[in-house]
Amino acid sequence: MARNDLIVGLDVGTTKICVVVGEATGDGGVDIIGIGTSPSTGLRRGVVVNIEKTVQCVKKALEEAELMAGCDIRSVYAGIAGSHIQGFNSHGVIAVKGGEVTQRDVDRVIEAAKAIAIPMDREVLHTLPQEFIVDDQRGIADPLGMAGVRLEVKVHIVTGAVTSAQNIIRSCNRSGLDVSNIVLESLASSKAVLSPEEREIGVALVDIGGGTTDLAIFNKDSIKHTSVLALGGHNLTNDIAYGLRTPMVAAEKIKLSHGCAMSDLVTTDEIIEVPSVGGRESRTMSKRVLAEICEPRCEEILALVDQELIKSGFKNMIAAGVVLTGGTCLIDGMQELAEQIFDLPVRIGYPTGIGGLVEEVNSPKYATAVGLLLHGAGEESGPRQRAFKIRDDSGFDRILGRMRKWFTDIA
Repeated sequence: MARNDLIVGLDVGTTKICVVVGEATGDGGVDIIGIGTSPSTGLRRGVVVNIEKTVQCVKKALEEAELMAGCDIRSVYAGIAGSHIQGFNSHGVIAVKGGEVTQRDVDRVIEAAKAIAIPMDREVLHTLPQEFIVDDQRGIADPLGMAGVRLEVKVHIVTGAVTSAQNIIRSCNRSGLDVSNIVLESLASSKAVLSPEEREIGVALVDIGGGTTDLAIFNKDSIKHTSVLALGGHNLTNDIAYGLRTPMVAAEKIKLSHGCAMSDLVTTDEIIEVPSVGGRESRTMSKRVLAEICEPRCEEILALVDQELIKSGFKNMIAAGVVLTGGTCLIDGMQELAEQIFDLPVRIGYPTGIGGLVEEVNSPKYATAVGLLLHGAGEESGPRQRAFKIRDDSGFDRILGRMRKWFTDIA
């Protein structure tokens, strides 16, 4: 039966589709009551390339989650990733009417910060306030009720390709689901794996998924920078398949069970069995050969993240270091390699802040799905946010909407 108090996170990933069902508890927490996973075959590098295959995978994960939770799932919070995602900082200023900051003033200043030229093929996914400034008084988290004549806001705006968001929504709709909101996957993961102390003193979250590696930098409890790299664990699987001349399915299993990001951690006498292609007999091989295939790719991914950290200008502000999450970070030696490359403390991030079936999701590969659940719980307990809508193609309607808003503000 359908339940209104359920919150569902849907992680539409390159290698797996994951549905996590949660139930809001009275004290503001969330208990996980169901989980469903399915291999993903309709996405490449975080973007839907085959809707039919994606729908089938979503349905399979959905059925499994519904069976475990004993309920009907109607709406979900869906994640979005891919190299089309772009994040940048913006600034808005307004005059305060009446000498006291009201909710209308806060809404107006955020709209002013969003008033920037965005190409027609892109849509704003998130507008995340970093800090408010009232009459040159900085560092204000909530300016409501404060006295002042000038209100400023610094925001981080995340945009994505309209078509990519449309394809995720269509895949969900064809699976019988409504999309409550679309959430940037790194933003969702941060809710599941970062502590308030880390977000305050500065931390970088690196979510290494199957098709993409997502980066989000936090400082003073606000997001400062986001970016997405089109590299992930799937590239590592490809390298293993070609290097060991083994099928992709076998390469994925070998990566998960024997993969190592640093060849120095493996002795030459460790042996693994490698299936051959085309029905030939399996071969035995030194595990060190596998590590020598994995190391350059892991090094490349982490080095590109380090370049992005330096380019962002925030690397010297992440005193808490780096938190790695996502399924690929479970490879042996990834944490040690990351500490060498970043020259910062590194830890592996596991989902926290949940109750119920905790053991079922106690892995970095479920960080995004659990984070989507927590994001949804936060939205439904607080003031309702604008659900993601596909942008209307009619320019006339948009202009008319703006004119209506101007007249409302004047009134």
